[in-house]
Amino acid sequence: MKTSTLTKVALTNIAAGLSLAGLSFTAAADAVTLNVVSFTPKPIAVSHGFREFVAAVNEEFEGRLVLNWRGGPEVMPPFRLADAVRNNSIDMALLSPSYYSGLVPSSTSSNLSFKNYEELLESGYYDRMTEIHAERGLNYLGEIPASNVQFFLFFKDRVDGMDDLKRKRIRVFPTGLPFIEALGANGLVLPIGEIYTAMERGAIDGFMQGNIGWAEQFSDVVNYYITPPFYRAGFSVLVSDRAMGRLPDELREELTEYLRYTLAPEIDRSWDEVIANGYAEMEAAGFEEIALNGEEAEQYLQTAIDAAWEYMAGQLDNDELTAELRAMLVD
Repeated sequence: MKTSTLTKVALTNIAAGLSLAGLSFTAAADAVTLNVVSFTPKPIAVSHGFREFVAAVNEEFEGRLVLNWRGGPEVMPPFRLADAVRNNSIDMALLSPSYYSGLVPSSTSSNLSFKNYEELLESGYYDRMTEIHAERGLNYLGEIPASNVQFFLFFKDRVDGMDDLKRKRIRVFPTGLPFIEALGANGLVLPIGEIYTAMERGAIDGFMQGNIGWAEQFSDVVNYYITPPFYRAGFSVLVSDRAMGRLPDELREELTEYLRYTLAPEIDRSWDEVIANGYAEMEAAGFEEIALNGEEAEQYLQTAIDAAWEYMAGQLDNDELTAELRAMLVD
């Protein structure tokens, strides 16, 4: 029985398809998968940069590298993430620098600035942080920046100026503690997820936080916020030794270069809509701005910088390193 030409063509196409499918499967099987945990839950607005990072890396290195973002605090408590990376319990962590300042005291310096990502990159700051992290047994891949995401103080009861902040109980993340204490207030370090309950129960009078993606849920415990905002946001990407060892040298270098020179600048410029939505949410929730002006505003911002860097100097106990980092970030 003779086989028709159409049948032969069909069989050839099927064979080719099976061959290509086999190649695709092999390529997928050869890809390195890294499990990633963030210090924030996936859905919230502050995770915007993480979502961009994971999606972009998976697309850029398709067939070679897969980032499996497993989740946030429900997977591992945020303050344990850096230790988990150092101990090879997880492959990669996306976290606030202040959440592992006990391991790398200079990590929080990235917040203590009003510069954008590209200015810090040009200064050599991220190369220096790579060296400093390595001294502490951590692999620093780079930063997921959010330079225009700054911080405010939020309150239920009205405050009209710096004098009204004295003796207030204010939730902070670790980086902000020196500033709050310099204002004469009492700082309390709490994870993001505990802020609402602490406000509702009257355990704190206010809190330090960015302005993105949460105002509606806090409308019954917040009425006021102070401007001008201060500092900048940026989130560290840490990778375990075991995960680094699984990446071919070429891929490791490509990933670092891609994050630092291509992706991070794009992410830093991508926050405008998120920030605008945050302001709109605060307005809709009825938050009233208490604007410090003139000399008081200047004093407020200068106190934020000076108090933080004075504390940093004490933590580092290294005048040369403190001066070096401050020159990159502030001067």
